[in-house]
Amino acid sequence: MDLNKIFNAPITRMQVLFIDLVLCNISVLISFLIIFNFSIPPGELDDLLLTITATMLVKLFFFNIFRPYSGIIRFTSTEDAKRIVKSIGWSSAFLIFINLGYYYMQTKTMLHFSVLILDFVFSVFMMASFRIISKITYFEYRQQNAKKKNVIIYGAGEAGVITKRTLTQYSNTTHQVVAFLDDDISKSKKMIEGVLIYETNKHIEYLITAKKAEEIIIANPFISKERKQEIVDMCLQLGTRVRTIPPVQKWINGELNINQIKDIKIDDILGRDAIKIDNKEIGTYIDDKVILVTGAAGSIGSEIARQISEFKPSLLVLLDQNETALHDLNLEFAEASIKVNYEVVLGDIRNIERLRRVFSKYKPNVVFHAAAYKHVPMIEENPTEALLCNVKGTKILADLAVEHETEKFVMISTDKAVNPTNVMGASKRIAEIYIQSLGNSSVNKKTKFVTTRFGNVLGSNGSVIPRFNKQIAEGGPITITHPEITRYFMTIPEAVQLVLEAGVMGNGGEIFIFDMGKSVKIVDLAKKMVKLSGLTLGKDIQLIFTGLRPGEKLYEELLNNQENTIPTHHNKIMKAKVIEYVFDDISKEISELIFLFATQDNYKIISKMKLILPEYISANSIYEKLDIIKQIDSEAV
Repeated sequence: MDLNKIFNAPITRMQVLFIDLVLCNISVLISFLIIFNFSIPPGELDDLLLTITATMLVKLFFFNIFRPYSGIIRFTSTEDAKRIVKSIGWSSAFLIFINLGYYYMQTKTMLHFSVLILDFVFSVFMMASFRIISKITYFEYRQQNAKKKNVIIYGAGEAGVITKRTLTQYSNTTHQVVAFLDDDISKSKKMIEGVLIYETNKHIEYLITAKKAEEIIIANPFISKERKQEIVDMCLQLGTRVRTIPPVQKWINGELNINQIKDIKIDDILGRDAIKIDNKEIGTYIDDKVILVTGAAGSIGSEIARQISEFKPSLLVLLDQNETALHDLNLEFAEASIKVNYEVVLGDIRNIERLRRVFSKYKPNVVFHAAAYKHVPMIEENPTEALLCNVKGTKILADLAVEHETEKFVMISTDKAVNPTNVMGASKRIAEIYIQSLGNSSVNKKTKFVTTRFGNVLGSNGSVIPRFNKQIAEGGPITITHPEITRYFMTIPEAVQLVLEAGVMGNGGEIFIFDMGKSVKIVDLAKKMVKLSGLTLGKDIQLIFTGLRPGEKLYEELLNNQENTIPTHHNKIMKAKVIEYVFDDISKEISELIFLFATQDNYKIISKMKLILPEYISANSIYEKLDIIKQIDSEAV
């Protein structure tokens, strides 16, 4: 006898209906036996036949309405139980109603009331038991004959229980949950559906080894990023796969689907816990204002736009020169459930006439300036474009903001502006200096200029993590510039939350820096990503060091040597104490720098930048020779 065919063959709806009707008839027979003390008098046999016929016809009618036979038996759930109770309940209620009517008309009952009541109980019990026993038998057989994968679930709460049920209810899975782990000591040594709960701190390494667990599924929605990283690091050391479930709000129709249980990604553990910001204060400031976001289609600009859309600006103006990306953002906003009054503007911040029209038409109260060229190697080879976009574009925007008496101008800067070693960082620092000095100048009557400075953001366009993911997917090699290179990382939503908070708290002239946490060694990041992918470094995929790129630093900084910080009301935001420049002097220097664009002479442009920024020392770049010349000249003097 081929048991595989028996257990895997689907039961048709008609077969389930037939079995249900048989069970209902048995239920009536049992009810009669009970009320007559298991000895039915011959005179009651006609009543038995009448009751069986009446109940079968009525139940068949209500079965076709509520369809308790329509569910797949091996996936029986509470919804199936509800359909059983509804169909039997309505059948019994209908028969009792008819019986009452017959009694008042004939002064006697057609059917025994006690039989009808007992039949309701036994029919529900037998139909539900049939489904539960079938389901248990099917999965027990499957587990006994399938190659089992031992799984530990971290999190013994509701999400953990649902994860276990999801793993066991799908026919194409062979997971066996061997233990629950939970940080809550009070749950230790208790059981959930026959599976023991262990305390995480004491048992995780032991369980992985003793239970031969091949993977751990993190099913605790409240776990901190730090705790998650600890568990992932421990599992990776033991060679155990780590997976996670999505937040409850992302479950499909409120239910967890097995396809949503995914391998944990580096983004899940590299970021930090959500930062608390004063949404009320931000909302009060943004409400009923016209907000202009430049670079709105980029990684940071688009997130600024999304978060602002959750408040109530009178108008949100989205400006970018990238037509395709701006079109995609427009589609996203058009389809979003959150409705905000917005305008999409295709334009370049380097075009003063276009920007003048934008300011004249929309009269923005607040500008979030996120438009910039940011890729260090690309800008190192094209310094004239950094000058045109990062310096001149910012100057145009800032001047127009003053001209149109914009209330506040928030510039998105970078940690690469600190002691710059590349053209990109130098161009951003010059832009910082210009808006800061403009804000303090006599020509500015109203506009408050605020700068926010932070490091790399996870998942931004062209950043290291998407590049590593692509390289791993393609089988490698993974390329890293230097074994000692480190970077700070922050999630895009986290960075934008701090930008909004800093923008609101700024009174003008400040450079706010964000707590970026600990710097991350890029080579360690790559190794962890390889392990999370289930690959072995050196065997399945190779790692290659390519050397520092032009202008690239080993270590990023958030302050230069002449700066220090002042705390603010938010523990993740600090105010940098920076050198102040006289607007007339620095404006003249920057205008001369911009004038050099026409020469298209990179060396003249970089030389001028270095005169404006004495701290700008090129690294791993063809422009290092200019530093040597400057040093020789200073020594000669």
